[in-house]
Amino acid sequence: MWQSVHMDDTDRALDAVGPRLRTLRKQRDTTLAELSDATGISVSTLSRLESGARRPTLEQLLPLARAHGVTLDELVDAPMTGDPRVHARPITRFGMTMIPLTRRAGGVQAYKLVIPATAEPRRPDPKTHEGYEWMYVLNGRLRLVLGDHDMVLTPGEAAEFDTRVPHWFDAAGPEPVELLSLFGKQGERAHLRARPKEKPFRSEP
Repeated sequence: MWQSVHMDDTDRALDAVGPRLRTLRKQRDTTLAELSDATGISVSTLSRLESGARRPTLEQLLPLARAHGVTLDELVDAPMTGDPRVHARPITRFGMTMIPLTRRAGGVQAYKLVIPATAEPRRPDPKTHEGYEWMYVLNGRLRLVLGDHDMVLTPGEAAEFDTRVPHWFDAAGPEPVELLSLFGKQGERAHLRARPKEKPFRSEP
């Protein structure tokens, strides 16, 4: 009996995912093609999921939740009601804390990053990937290795670069670093409406 009730609840939750997926996508003004690029799920499959013609699998729910900036529980259990607030949930990777500041799939994504202090400098391990990134240091000192450049950014300084250039960054001293990061997978640049009187630091690849 318990198993039957449990399965009924699961079925109802999965049946509700389709309309919720469509609502999330429409709220963020995202096309099926953009969501497909962000998740790796085909446009036809996304369309069938949204219409309820196909039930999602866990392998599909995980990238969809990530793309929409919600948790898996929120995607399955808690329908969005147009609340414009971003309920930031920190993500920890490689000792670094990432706090998502946007929930829209595709386009430029904003994060606040907190990098712990390091007693001894870590060995740079530059990586490359598609995209374009803009960083602004809030507190602490950030070491940025970009191609042949090895530099330290201090509070108020920024750098922007094509992420196809080998890059790596870490705390540059015995105190944590806080920074804002804007990242676009398709190579979007950050467009600033107003610039300070003094030209900000900018690193060119």
